[in-house]
Amino acid sequence: MSPTATSNALLDESLVSDDRYGNASPGKVDERKALIDGLADGSLRMHQLPEELNGREQAELRRKAVEKRTGARLDHIGRFSFDADRVGKQNCENLIGVTQIPMGVIGPLKVDGQYVSADEELLVPLATTEGALIASTNRGCRALREAGGAVVRVDNVGITRAPVFRTSGIVQTNELLEWLADNEDEIRARVERDSRFLRLFDIRPQAMGTTVFLRFRFDAGDAMGMNMATIACDKVIREFIEPATSVECVSLSGNFCVDKKPSQVNFHEGRGKRINAQVSLDKHVLEKVLKTNARALCEVQYRKNMLGSIAAGSMGFNAHYANILAAFFLATGQDPAQVGESAVGVTTIEQRGPESVVAAVYLPDVPLAAIGGGTGLATQSEALEMLGVVPDSSRPGEAVMRLAEILGASVLAGELSLLAALSSRDLARAHERLGRSNAKS
Repeated sequence: MSPTATSNALLDESLVSDDRYGNASPGKVDERKALIDGLADGSLRMHQLPEELNGREQAELRRKAVEKRTGARLDHIGRFSFDADRVGKQNCENLIGVTQIPMGVIGPLKVDGQYVSADEELLVPLATTEGALIASTNRGCRALREAGGAVVRVDNVGITRAPVFRTSGIVQTNELLEWLADNEDEIRARVERDSRFLRLFDIRPQAMGTTVFLRFRFDAGDAMGMNMATIACDKVIREFIEPATSVECVSLSGNFCVDKKPSQVNFHEGRGKRINAQVSLDKHVLEKVLKTNARALCEVQYRKNMLGSIAAGSMGFNAHYANILAAFFLATGQDPAQVGESAVGVTTIEQRGPESVVAAVYLPDVPLAAIGGGTGLATQSEALEMLGVVPDSSRPGEAVMRLAEILGASVLAGELSLLAALSSRDLARAHERLGRSNAKS
């Protein structure tokens, strides 16, 4: 019997033996089988399931249909603990289950910030499938700890949305820009009217002939803010800007935002949170913890992160920000696609005296959230609780600033450890020891 036939036979048996349907009437079982068959053969779309079924039941039917169609067994995908009703409506359409990513912790991490006190010692969750990443970043945490902690400062730059408009020509373009300058206060009042937390910082126009971009920049409190900004922009455009100017909005996003893509405008102007983290490392920490020295560390930084990035035309002058960002984002419920913009940043290491260095990371473009999106998922919510990131409506924005400070120190820890491993020629040995399977091929 073929794998598909075997799977289908097992599936048909499961329709009857499933605990929830074990004592169901034959009609109920037949109804369930008909739904699975329809989903599997395409006569039913994945979202076309009876509304009286709850989220977990709908996910189960889709999963069984996928099994029937592909011949794969999805036992592990079907094991999840989150609220399927909420997730299916807010986070993931056509829900079938979950993918599991291992989560580990690094730390204790010491952060000298404005929202994290220097006497705290944090355990930071990272979700990754890359062996050696957590062990390496953990070594960086030890270096920061023995150096007294990472000094971190964060600017709330604001989340951006930039709709694009089409004018009849440069005369109307200039008229639109003049109208915008005269009516910015009214636009601000309108976009802030329907939200307790959304605040408009400013609008930056960019005009090219008949094309005009309006880059709106918002404070969104503890939310990342993209949905809030999108809804507010759409409403003010439809109800005020278009009727008053007779200029058509071609697209609510004109790519001048810039969301989920590396860009020069975000590098220079920032987006979300702008993070700076710094530490001074003396000879003892460099040699005992990082197994390197000031000269070797500076040499690798200069030739790899600076000259290597220039040679490659890279927009990120760093060793591996994306590694820590992705693991941190997945663990804490951030939008993982925004790693694409957040990983654009610069690492600097300067020698101070013959045996010490000052090391720093600069991340100008980091959209983050302490509430909304994936932060409300059960495991991600627990991870945020581990970090003491608890939004308080009486102090909007403070929780996400705390999160940003922790992230900055974590990126610095990961960056230092990798650069040290490269300078001591230990990178390959570490991956061979920690990152490779022992299974024989």
